[in-house]
Amino acid sequence: MGDGGRGDGGERGGSSMASDETHRLMRHPEAPKRATLLELLLDVVYVAALALLSMRLSVDLSWIAAAEVLVLLMAVWWIWSITALLTDFYNPEEPKIQVIVAWAMLGSIVMTATIPQAFSALGWLFAGMYVAIHLVRGVVLVAVLRRHQAQIRAARFLCWFVLSGTLWLAGAFLPASTRIVLWGIALLTDYVGAVLRYPTPWLGRVPMAQYDKASEHLGERYQQFVILALGDIILVPLLLSGRSELDAERLGMLLLAFVTMLLLWQIYVHRAGASLQVAIGERPGRATRWAPYTHLFMVAGIVATATGFELLVARSHSRAGLGLVAVVVGGPALFLIGRTIFEYEVFGRFSWSRLIWLVVLVGTAPAFLPLTPSAVAGFTSVVLLGVALSDSARSNGWHRQDRRSIPS
Repeated sequence: MGDGGRGDGGERGGSSMASDETHRLMRHPEAPKRATLLELLLDVVYVAALALLSMRLSVDLSWIAAAEVLVLLMAVWWIWSITALLTDFYNPEEPKIQVIVAWAMLGSIVMTATIPQAFSALGWLFAGMYVAIHLVRGVVLVAVLRRHQAQIRAARFLCWFVLSGTLWLAGAFLPASTRIVLWGIALLTDYVGAVLRYPTPWLGRVPMAQYDKASEHLGERYQQFVILALGDIILVPLLLSGRSELDAERLGMLLLAFVTMLLLWQIYVHRAGASLQVAIGERPGRATRWAPYTHLFMVAGIVATATGFELLVARSHSRAGLGLVAVVVGGPALFLIGRTIFEYEVFGRFSWSRLIWLVVLVGTAPAFLPLTPSAVAGFTSVVLLGVALSDSARSNGWHRQDRRSIPS
């Protein structure tokens, strides 16, 4: 997925005709793995975007509103994912790459500001900036990668984003009911195009070998984003609590949000999140191709979880009800689904204990519909604690097995 540039056959050097300036755009194998300050600044914009998405959903818990938030989230997430891969393939210290990242940041700020009205008056601005971010990046890369084989790769993605961009812009000027359909098809084009490796007439597909060129830097970028996103679970409830009197019930909900955030963090970093850099080092192609999709589940789960705690702190429900149960239970459930699929695809392991806890979480949710919202949140936290403890026990079992397998 995304714009890369290490040669069209998986080679790093590219064409011998390419200038030294063009070659400097490529990330060197020995380049620092740490994210640049500009990349970290970019992440802050997306933390704000996720917070606005959760706040938008908390205002309306209907299925239509949830579908709209999902479309907006997928658009925002795709821009971040493409930009993260961009800075992994190219040298993020080069001014031309920094300009592209800064442009993505500016466009994302505009998109974030239009989230509350993306399906009403400002749909044209949200869609226009989404398309502009991708097209400007593609045009700049095609222009600066003169006579380098990576130019072919950039041209493929540019063609696909022109295709999806047509649907984005067309939907922006239609009623909301039709807009969501066209934007959904546009997102499907973007996401499926990446799975198919962007097949393009006369240019072919992205060679599989190129996916093996991802570095540990990409793993760090995903870790950083998830950690920052988890902060939204406590951020918006804290801001809401400051507008009202902080009584014992609100304080309890804030503490429960804090505990839930820590448990999701522990579940993420356990043998997958913290080892993502190692996984990319050992199986870069598989990790690179699956990380955007599995992490989308996790990010969507974080947004839903944050929505649930916003409602709990605001005390807008006397009893749980379907909508509140859907976000309070569904958020962690989505997170667990994404985390489980990611571990299986990247590490080749499947956690049956996590699946059992997931069944318990979702299967017992209907029983909480008539109960208080705090009871639902408390039960969800207990399930997440069970997942974390099961992961730890399973990990200790693996360590003991590994020690027995070492010859004395």
